[in-house]
Amino acid sequence: MKRRRRSFAFLAVAVLALAFPSVAQKPEKAWRVGFLAARRRPVSLESDFYGEVPRGLRELGYVEGKSLVIEWRFADGNYERLAELAVELVKLKVDIIVADGMNSTLAAQKATKTIPIVFAGATEPVEHGLVKSLAHPGGNTTGLALVAGDTCPKQLEMLLTMVPGVSLIAVLWNPDNPSAHSNLKGVRAAAEMFHVKILAIAVRTPKEIESAFAEAGAHRAAALVVSPDMFISQQLPRIAGLAATNQLPGMSGLREYAEAGGLMSYGASRRYNYHRAATYVDKIIKGANPGELPVEQPMKLELVINRKTAKALGLTIPPELLLLADKVIE
Repeated sequence: MKRRRRSFAFLAVAVLALAFPSVAQKPEKAWRVGFLAARRRPVSLESDFYGEVPRGLRELGYVEGKSLVIEWRFADGNYERLAELAVELVKLKVDIIVADGMNSTLAAQKATKTIPIVFAGATEPVEHGLVKSLAHPGGNTTGLALVAGDTCPKQLEMLLTMVPGVSLIAVLWNPDNPSAHSNLKGVRAAAEMFHVKILAIAVRTPKEIESAFAEAGAHRAAALVVSPDMFISQQLPRIAGLAATNQLPGMSGLREYAEAGGLMSYGASRRYNYHRAATYVDKIIKGANPGELPVEQPMKLELVINRKTAKALGLTIPPELLLLADKVIE
């Protein structure tokens, strides 16, 4: 009799488990990913390259609100705010922090030595002490590297192909960004190769951008290089507009510069990098040690030329550049 009762009880539990799976199964864990960015929050994350992180995670099977929660933190171009925002993410006990560049990664590293950190584009991470080596990062940090100096010779070569005979090039850069120093060093080295002079002009505030063009004009600079930087990236439409007003053909490592009306851009694809960052997050969630995940170097470099801007500047795009271009903006 007791055996029969036990059998009925077991059968009843089994039926309930089939009818109500949630009773028998534990709810799926929601992984909490912190995203630390130096820029201001984009109007649309979906259309911005930052949106490639959640897009990549969705492709890997994560569902926001169910198996994934992303905590977005934006410093609005103020590098000093990154430290407090990083601490805020640590207090939220996020499982992983995705950092948008050098300064964000440094802030995250100061805030935690245990939470895994994935940088989505840091310039020369070994030289700046983010990781021990590209093959064996060590610690709690890994991600995708940007080797800014290596692209500078090609950037200047393309700019001088577009505008031959230039003797002085103005460079807009932000000294508050450690990566910008590496980029400026690369530009100077490339300038020596091509026997042109460089006029480095520091820009840290919107007001300094306008005065930078006045300085470039006073020195009769004939072309412009816009150094990659999170503050500068927020000012690209204004910079492109001032470059057009001052008839300065410009080159940048930021694709958004050409899209904003600048003449051309050549550099690593940030969309690709942020999409790839999602795979690092996935591997770490599945148990990989970030210190053992090799840092990936730029896999995709793209040239974007704005034909409308070239026409406005009275320039004809050389055939060899058209052949190399990944995109020509009409």
